[in-house]
Amino acid sequence: MNTNPMSQCEFDVGKMVVRFTATIKADINALGPVVSGVTRIINEMKCGAGKEYEIELALQEALANAIIHGCRNDPSKDVEFCIACDESHGLLIVVRDPGPGFDPASIPNPTMGENVFSDHGRGIYLVNQLMDEVRFERGGTEIHMRKF
Repeated sequence: MNTNPMSQCEFDVGKMVVRFTATIKADINALGPVVSGVTRIINEMKCGAGKEYEIELALQEALANAIIHGCRNDPSKDVEFCIACDESHGLLIVVRDPGPGFDPASIPNPTMGENVFSDHGRGIYLVNQLMDEVRFERGGTEIHMRKF
């Protein structure tokens, strides 16, 4: 199986053209500049016009989850991601981490019960609220987020 995130974007989106692909070290301190740079590229690609805030926050949450949970904050590990877009298919962001994965259905709803008072556990919820389509692949080590 090919582990290149760029080929995964091409496979999933058919005729979409991958515009950006990157691998970053699992360093939470680098997250801000990376997200800012990627947001700038997305804006230059003219993807998601008027939806930049939602896209930026979803990307930030997905990358943070990959770094914190998938890589266990280990900067010797890498997080891969790619971004593709076209007018008819919208924007696709794929983020992949080398972790053991997880079952998204097992994540507690942060808007119910005692979870409301928790200081963590809202990333996946936010991504699902912000993006039009979200799915997990490769046992939960890869998130596919789409904005139309």
